[in-house]
This record gives sequence, C-alpha cells and structure tokens, in this order.
Amino acid sequence: MANERIILGIDPGTTIMGFGLIKVVNKKMEFLQLNELQLSKYDNHYQKLKIIFERTIELIESHHPDEIAIEAPFFGKNVQSMLKLGRAQGVAMAAGLSRGIPITEYEPKKIKMAITGNGNASKEQVAKMLQQLLGLKTLPKNLDSTDGLAAAVCHFFNSGRLEIGKSYSGWDAFVKNNESRVNK
Repeated sequence: MANERIILGIDPGTTIMGFGLIKVVNKKMEFLQLNELQLSKYDNHYQKLKIIFERTIELIESHHPDEIAIEAPFFGKNVQSMLKLGRAQGVAMAAGLSRGIPITEYEPKKIKMAITGNGNASKEQVAKMLQQLLGLKTLPKNLDSTDGLAAAVCHFFNSGRLEIGKSYSGWDAFVKNNESRVNK
C-alpha cells in the first residue's frame, strides 16, 4: 500500500450526487472535501447524466484520486428509479475508468456498517460518526455529500484487509477462525 493516496467517494443520484475526498497518509485519514452536485434543476435525464460525467472528470482532474469508492444502487420497489440511479452510477464509473482509476463498489449496508458498526444506521448517524472520525466542524444540510464521504472512508477501512470477502456468522465464529489475532 502506498504511503499517500487520495480516495474519492461518490453517492450517485439523479437529483443530488454527493461526493467526498479523503487523503490517506501513512495509514491515517485526512479530510479534504465534501460537496454535492444539485441536479434537480435539470429536467432532461440525459442532461443530468452528462453533468454527472463532466463533474466527475473535473473532480478527477483537480484532485487526482488514486481510487474511487462508489455506493451501489439499492434495490427498491420503483424500477424506473433504480434504472436512473444505475445510469448515474454507471456514468460516474465511466468517468473514473476513462482516466484509469480503479473503482470499488460498496453496498449501502456495508458502508453504514464500516462507519457506524450498524448496517441499518440512518444518514444522520453516519454523518455524525464521520464528523467525529474526521473532525468536521459542521455538517451539510443535505447528507448526500456525507454519504459520498462515507463511501471513501469505508474504502479506506476495507483496503487494508487481508481476507476481503470472508464472512462470519458472528463473533464466536470470527474468534475461532482468528485465534492468533485475539488479545488474551
């Protein structure tokens, strides 16, 4: 793992796209920026996609992230909303891929779990925990930007893991399979 890297986190959306940037120096996080892209003023869905692509490219060119973490669309009841959200995510991913930046996708529950320890945490709980972790003075009105920042922090927490993708049924199973890591 490099001594210094920048992670761009994105919470894709066609109404609001949230994003956050962190810098990792010697395995410590530093907050760089969080913001949102307001898209509700545009009526044309294709225009929104174009703006998402262009803004993502701008972020890449101005901050030079080494990695991108993006929130995966969650499965809702409205198929049209899901389709639009998937397109927004795809366009943001295409912008990163066009610049050769590796992309990691995280389920919303995994992001919440990484930040708060609770996969069902609210947006407010995630934002408050990020405020504590990164020393943010204030939180934005809309929490889409903190959701983007949460994706970046989740990626930071998961990037040093030796066994990615391994799951356990509970603490007992984890301890049993990792006895050498337990302090007695």
